[in-house]
Amino acid sequence: MTSRRGFLAAAASVVFCGCGIPKAAHAAAKLPVTVAGKRVKTIDVHSHCLFPDVMQMFGPLGPPPTTRGANEAKIVIEQRLKAMDAQAVDMEVLSVNPYWYGKDRDLAAKAVKLQNEKLAELCAAKPDRFAAFGGLTLQDPALAVQELEYAVKKLGLKGAAIGDTMNNEPFSDDKFHPVWAKAEELGAALFIHPQGTPELTAKLKGNGWLFNTVGFPTGTTIALQKLIFQGTLDKFPKLKVISAHGGGYLPSYAMRSDHACFVSPDDCDPNIKLKKKPSEYLNQLYFDSLIFTPEALRHLVAQVGHSQVMLGSDYPYPWELHPVDHIFSTTSLSDAQKAAILGGNAARVLGIKA
Repeated sequence: MTSRRGFLAAAASVVFCGCGIPKAAHAAAKLPVTVAGKRVKTIDVHSHCLFPDVMQMFGPLGPPPTTRGANEAKIVIEQRLKAMDAQAVDMEVLSVNPYWYGKDRDLAAKAVKLQNEKLAELCAAKPDRFAAFGGLTLQDPALAVQELEYAVKKLGLKGAAIGDTMNNEPFSDDKFHPVWAKAEELGAALFIHPQGTPELTAKLKGNGWLFNTVGFPTGTTIALQKLIFQGTLDKFPKLKVISAHGGGYLPSYAMRSDHACFVSPDDCDPNIKLKKKPSEYLNQLYFDSLIFTPEALRHLVAQVGHSQVMLGSDYPYPWELHPVDHIFSTTSLSDAQKAAILGGNAARVLGIKA
């Protein structure tokens, strides 16, 4: 068990990104959360943190400040816990967006090692409130295999947070298969968080922060479609893939995928024989609930099944400051489905005690 001194050291070296936006009203839901009179452990699988001493390893090559003040507020753990309490979130599964993919391999490896150790120390200090996805040096898939095994077996992390590509190399590429094979073997989850679509940067300039608003869900959509159409999900049918932002645009228009190769067979590879319809692979993927409206959540559940959806907020970015209320607002869900999305699914998939 980590000592209080170790916990305080971890607290001093972690940044829970803040945004400087005024707080919204407190959520109607409060801890402890109950559904039909039964206690539910709420688990947010999409929440972020940064470690300043890891970021500083890259000097001026480190991650640029993302949205609008994300690196301005250095929030101590006690403040994060208060925020979680206000959101009625029992546990956050922390992740760091992989800003090191384009960096030197050896430097990235050192940073990933330190970051994963700090995540593990933080989780050990507050095991009832934090779990985490580690990072991987995917510039070197063989190294990433070792990092994933160490992160899961030795550090107790729940899997790995990855981007939507590795420097525009799709994760369906054969070079990454050893990583996915190891994740499948370990039962480790892979949390896909997009990093934007740089090739669209010029088109996405202007009002509305479209690089994120449009680019992020587009990146996720392409990443998932690649895993489906290239046969990756057939090769690794037990792979646990969780996608941020409700899976991007894919669940909203999945059936179009089923017609593509019939309409234009010349644009499809005759050597790739999928085992089922493209849209059916959504039922073996997992999705966070960060899609904002009851109707959107109703449709996602109708498309993929309630067992595939998990609570997600993107905290501390203020996309959804009351994610639990969002689930309760979806009246099309049964009590059992609400309980599963709020925490039961994450507990089952990630091996967290409910």
